[in-house]
Amino acid sequence: MVKVSGEEPRIIKKYPNRRLYDTTISSYITLDDVKSLVMEHVKFRIQDAKTGQDITRSILLQIILEQEEEGEPIFSSEVLAQLIRFYGDTLQGIVANYFERSLVLFSKQQQELQEKMYNPLSFMTDIADQNINLWKDMQESFFRATLPPHDKEKTDKEDN
Repeated sequence: MVKVSGEEPRIIKKYPNRRLYDTTISSYITLDDVKSLVMEHVKFRIQDAKTGQDITRSILLQIILEQEEEGEPIFSSEVLAQLIRFYGDTLQGIVANYFERSLVLFSKQQQELQEKMYNPLSFMTDIADQNINLWKDMQESFFRATLPPHDKEKTDKEDN
């Protein structure tokens, strides 16, 4: 996929024959290509070629449906039933906001963890820092234990 920078989202048009046309690369694309755009964090908008209506959500839901049918689903039947119950409820806006914030936080934490795991130097530095702090604490405890009682009181006062 061609990645285009900038603030303007890519425009993808959906034609009545169910084909998707990416106006940025002037080519027909598939749902898998749209999924790739999502995975690459490319901003895009899908619109009905005839009416110009934004249909991005329905295409994304279609991708989710296909993903749920393949392999291990994310949403159980009970979770889906609960989601349906929230539609039209006074809590619908709150639930939507909660899901969005939770997913943003989860994604951020996952990214931070992956960065640490994929950057061995950073990962090893964190482990080394933890080991140094542990060693310092052990060393201080050891030296305090070997000091005479009078010197222990002096050291405790200096620490506070």
